[in-house]
Amino acid sequence: MPARVEQPEITERRSRRVEKLLAEMTLDEKLAQLVGVWLNVNREEGVVAPLQDAMQGEDVQFEAFARHGVGQITRHYGTRPVDPEWARSALAGRQKWLRDSTRLGIPALAHEECLTGLAAWRATTYPVPPAWGASFDPALVEEMGARIGASMRALGVHQGLAPVLDVIRDQRWGRVEECVSEDPYEVATICAAYVRGVQSTGVIATLKHFVGYSNSRAGRNLAPVHAGAREVADTLLFPFEVAVRDAGAGSVMNSYAEIDGIPVAADAHYLTTVLREEWGFEGTVVADYFAVAFLHTLHAVAEDAGDAAVQALSAGIDVELPTGVAYLEPLKEAVAAGRIDESLIDRALRRVLRQKAELGLLDDDYDPEPAAGPIDLDDPASRDLARRLAEESVILLTNDGLLPLGPAEGKSIAVVGPNADDVAALFGCYSFVQHVLPHHPGVAAGIEAPTLLQALRAEFPGARVRAERGTGVDDGDRSGIAAAARLAAESDVAVVVLGDRSGLFGRGTSGEGCDVESLDLPGAQLDLARAVLDTGTPTVVVLMTGRAYAVPGLVEDAAAVVQAYFPGEEGAGAIARVLSGAVNPSGRLPMSMPRGAAGQPYSYLHPKLGAASSVSNLDPAPVLPFGHGLSYTRFDYSGFTADARVAAGEPVRCSVVVRNAGERAGAEVVQVYVSDRIASVTRPLAQLAGYARVELEPGRSARVSFDVPARLLSFTGRAGRRVVEPGEVGVSVRRSVADVVEERTVVLTGEVYACTGDEQRLTGVSVEPA
Repeated sequence: MPARVEQPEITERRSRRVEKLLAEMTLDEKLAQLVGVWLNVNREEGVVAPLQDAMQGEDVQFEAFARHGVGQITRHYGTRPVDPEWARSALAGRQKWLRDSTRLGIPALAHEECLTGLAAWRATTYPVPPAWGASFDPALVEEMGARIGASMRALGVHQGLAPVLDVIRDQRWGRVEECVSEDPYEVATICAAYVRGVQSTGVIATLKHFVGYSNSRAGRNLAPVHAGAREVADTLLFPFEVAVRDAGAGSVMNSYAEIDGIPVAADAHYLTTVLREEWGFEGTVVADYFAVAFLHTLHAVAEDAGDAAVQALSAGIDVELPTGVAYLEPLKEAVAAGRIDESLIDRALRRVLRQKAELGLLDDDYDPEPAAGPIDLDDPASRDLARRLAEESVILLTNDGLLPLGPAEGKSIAVVGPNADDVAALFGCYSFVQHVLPHHPGVAAGIEAPTLLQALRAEFPGARVRAERGTGVDDGDRSGIAAAARLAAESDVAVVVLGDRSGLFGRGTSGEGCDVESLDLPGAQLDLARAVLDTGTPTVVVLMTGRAYAVPGLVEDAAAVVQAYFPGEEGAGAIARVLSGAVNPSGRLPMSMPRGAAGQPYSYLHPKLGAASSVSNLDPAPVLPFGHGLSYTRFDYSGFTADARVAAGEPVRCSVVVRNAGERAGAEVVQVYVSDRIASVTRPLAQLAGYARVELEPGRSARVSFDVPARLLSFTGRAGRRVVEPGEVGVSVRRSVADVVEERTVVLTGEVYACTGDEQRLTGVSVEPA
C-alpha cells in the first residue's frame, strides 16, 4: 500500500467505516464498487486497448452508469488530450456528484497509465523501461517514480498502472519496450524502486502483468504461454515477489496470458495461493482491460460473461477494468442463480473499500475540491530528471576512438536516417505522444522535445551539420539512399540514426501489438547504413529502438555504435552530449544484442545445454552480451574477496576495489554473478546477483561490497520446493556477463536449506572510498 504512517485511532476508525458500509450495501451497490467506468471513448478516435472497439460501448453517461456508485474512473486524463486544469476540475465535479448524489456517497478511485510518466497531455515523458535497466540506477528510478506519483496526486489520481515486471524472454515481442531487462534480479530491483517512489506520494502502484505475459509463443502479443512451473517460479514470479514483499505494492494487474492452458485471469493458484497466501499481499487485484470478458471471448473457458465473472472473482480478481462488462448484470444474475456465493463479492469489496479508506476517500472530511493554482506537468525539475535518466541510459556499444567528437569545430557532420529528425522516435507506445495523439492529428505534443538533428546542431554550433533522411523506418524506400551516401562522402563524420517507430496494434515497429517475426532492422535501414559505411567516412551508428536488433556488419564496421531505448523528451540532447563527450556514457545492455535476426527466443540465463557445442552448427551467443557497455575512461579492478565457506541459507559476502584509471570522471557498473557448479536441477551458467553503479573521479578508488542473500542462491528443486543446496558456487565480479574479471569458489556447507520466503531477497550493497 502507499507508504504512510497512520495513527492507530485513524486506522481503527477507517476499519469501522469499511465494515459499516459493507453491512449497509445492496448487491447493486457492492457490484458497482468492483468495476470502473471509461468515459469519453470514441471508436473513431482510435483503439488504445486490446479489442476496445469490440468491448467498449460509446456515449457512456456517467450519472446513469454510476447511480449505485462506481469503483474506479478509468483514464480521465489519458484517453484524449484535455487541458489538465479543466480536467482536474471536471474530475473533482464527478467526485462531488458521487459524494452528494449516490446513497452511500463513496468517491471513486481514479487510475491512469504512467509507465513513462503520467500518460496525460503536457506531462513529462521519461525514457522507456529498458532505459531504466540500461542505467542500472534504482535510486534515480525511485526519484522518477516519486515525481510521477506527485503529478498524479496533484491531479486527483489515486492509482498508476505501472510498472511492468515482465522479464524479457523473446525480443520479437513488441512489448519489450515496456520491460526493464532480461534478468529477473534487475527487473526486481529497478521496479521495486519505481514502486517505492510512486507510493511515497500516496499513489498506488500497480504491478503488471502478473504473470508470464512476456513468455508468449513466438513473441506474439496476447498469445499462449507454455512454461514449466520451475521457470515461472524462479524467473517470472521473482520480480513480483520482491515488489510485493519488499516494496509493498498496493495493486497487481493480471496477465492476459494463459499458462499451459489456464488463463491467469481464472487461475486461483497465482492470484490467491501464491500472491496472497504465500506472499501476504493485502492490496487489490485489478483486471487488465477486458480480461474478465476475454475468458469467454478469447480463451473460451467460460460460456458467457456471467461465467467469466464467476471464474475471475473466484480466482482473485477484485476489480474489473476498464468498465463493467462482466461484474455488473452478468455477475448479479450469477448470484441470483446460485452460481457464486455473495461472500466472494464481499471479499473483493472489503479489499476495495479498505484501499479507499487508506487513501482517505471514506473520511468524513474528504474534499474533492482541487488545489488552487495553475498546473505545470512538465516543470524544470521533472525535465532535469528526464535528462539525467536519459544520459545515464545511453549505451556506448563500440568505439574505435572516433568518440567523443569534441566540439567538432569547423568539421562537417552528415546526419542521416529515418529517426534523425523525427520527434516520435524519442517516445514509447505508452507515452501520451504515441498512445493517444496519433488519433488527434493537429494537436501539439504539449511538451518540448527536440529531435536528434536539432540537438546535434545545438551541441555542435561550430560544425556544419547537414541532413538526409535516406529511407523511412519500415517503408522499404531506397530512393533516398544514394543522396544520403553522397552527403556522407562529402562530410568528415557521418551519424546514421536508425531504429523503431513505436505504436499500438500494428501501427508501429515496436509497442503493444507490434511484434516482429525477425530481428532484422525494419525496412531498408540496414542498406542505408551499409551505403554510408561504404563511403569510408568515419561513421557513428545511433540506434533508437524499443528492443535490441541484429545489425550484421554495423558493430564490426562502424567507428562507433550507440544504443538508446526510446529516451524520452530529453533524450535527443542526452545522445548529442554523449557524442560530443560532454557526457561520459555509462549505460549497460539490459538485454543481449542478438547475433542473428532469427536467434530468438534467447536469454543469457541458460544452462550448459543451451550454450554452443559440437552437436549443433548454431552458436546462440549474442554479438554483445547482457551488461555490456563502454566508457570514455577506464576502470581497473583489484582485491576481489569472497567468503570461502558459508552455511547453506546464509548470505555470501564479497567485495572488490574499482579504480578510475582514466583521465575523466565516469561511472562503472560493477556486476556480481553466481554460478551453481553442480545442482539437482540444471542451473544457468551465470546469473546476476548484485550490481552497483559507482561514480569516480580520475584516479579515485572505491571498495564495493555485496551481501548476496540465500534467496539469490536458491532454486526450485526436484520436489517443487525452493532450496539452497550445499556444494560449490562460483561467485564472480564481471564487466558484463561475458567479461569475467575474477571468480572465487564458495563452498555452501551443511544440509539442504529450505527457503521459507522470509529471507532477504535483495543483495546488500555498500560503496566506500578505498
